[in-house]
Amino acid sequence: MLIFPLSRSGLAKFRPLHRPFSQKIISQDKQTKPYRKPNSPASPVSCTSDTFPTKCDVAIIGGGGMGSSTAYFLKKKAGRDLNVVVVERDSAYKKASTPLSAGCLRQQFTVEENVLMSRFAAEFLHSFRSEIGDEVDPNFKSYGNLYMVDEKNAERLAQGVALQKQLGVKSDLLSNDQLKAKFPWINPVGVGLASYGCVDEGWFDPWALLTGLRKKAQALGAVYVDAEVIDFEFKSKDGAEYDAVDKIVVRTAKNEQRTIEFDKCLLSAGAFSGELAKKARIGTGTGLLSTSLPVEPKKRYIYVINSQGQNGPPLTGPQVRDTSQVYFRPEGPNFITSRSPPDDREPSVDNLDVDLDFFDTDIWPHLAYRFPAFESLKVVGSWAGYYDQNTFDQNGVIGKHPAYDNFYIAAGFSGHGIQKVPAVGRGMAELIVDGRFKSIDLSIFGFERLIERRPVQELAIA
Repeated sequence: MLIFPLSRSGLAKFRPLHRPFSQKIISQDKQTKPYRKPNSPASPVSCTSDTFPTKCDVAIIGGGGMGSSTAYFLKKKAGRDLNVVVVERDSAYKKASTPLSAGCLRQQFTVEENVLMSRFAAEFLHSFRSEIGDEVDPNFKSYGNLYMVDEKNAERLAQGVALQKQLGVKSDLLSNDQLKAKFPWINPVGVGLASYGCVDEGWFDPWALLTGLRKKAQALGAVYVDAEVIDFEFKSKDGAEYDAVDKIVVRTAKNEQRTIEFDKCLLSAGAFSGELAKKARIGTGTGLLSTSLPVEPKKRYIYVINSQGQNGPPLTGPQVRDTSQVYFRPEGPNFITSRSPPDDREPSVDNLDVDLDFFDTDIWPHLAYRFPAFESLKVVGSWAGYYDQNTFDQNGVIGKHPAYDNFYIAAGFSGHGIQKVPAVGRGMAELIVDGRFKSIDLSIFGFERLIERRPVQELAIA
């Protein structure tokens, strides 16, 4: 437990503090776990040699948020006539990105489709118990989202809010004086403009979201298999330029190698989707298969802090993002905080250990400057998780791969995917069953943009 008492006299004067003990790295087994585990997901299906699903209509690689959401919406849409198999290698979800995320929901994006996906997420969370059942509550805290920028980014923020208002988002712009009046616990120096979304923005329990989606999908007949996809098998198609993807090759929990034949396959393996895509010849072939899926893991830390100062943020206050891209929000009796590191200081993804020095040098000084109550605080816990980072444009890749008529992708959401889980799952179910997006047209996020080098210009991504 760390205690940081200090007086604020300008950010430049903050320096890393002497640590009262030598430990700088917290290994995963000693970390504080996220405070959001009311129930464990349903146990994975234990398949024997007689019951192992060797064939299915739709195979989903990855049973986290995106995979389980797609499984649920597929079964809801098509019923028991559609055989859905979900393959998940981390059945306890110890390293899965979904339950380790901060669970934030904001509608303050600058691309229409991103705004609409978040709006549907809020709608889905409000109706979660009637839609999914009373057993699990995602505990949606609609306490708002406050987004601050410096002067040079003020015009961009104002343009984003104008779009959001057109789409029905309740967000307001706050001048420096208005910011100080509404949130007296903020030091507004250096803030050019702020936007405050006060309706259907906040955070929720991502573990409960995953739990509910998975249990409901299973109740509707989806089969979850505890195994790791290690390869694909292909078959030739007369007159076709590319072989068809025909089977996934898996290694089961009992270290047996099996295959599952499918009509259609969805790759939604989160941070590790890029490597699996290569096994489907994406990025290693010719023509349409010469472009890789630019998704790779990025490790991010989340620190749990307790304010010791006066005039602090209320525990019913909004999530707040500073001009420095440090964010924090309430979490029970405490707060959680994080930021992404500079590109030249990306931590190793070999493990999920937490670096406490990063808090000292890259987070705490900004917290203490912008929010004086955080000059004196305790770090009472921490954990780490993976972003599925799309290195091309930091937006998800959603849709069917153009070289295949049966291979779909939902990956690369770069840290803002948790709030898109309901909309992407619904959209993928529409695309797989109906052949097109019906509720929200997500074709802007298709793989074709990678081939044609057309990045989606979402300006509200840290």
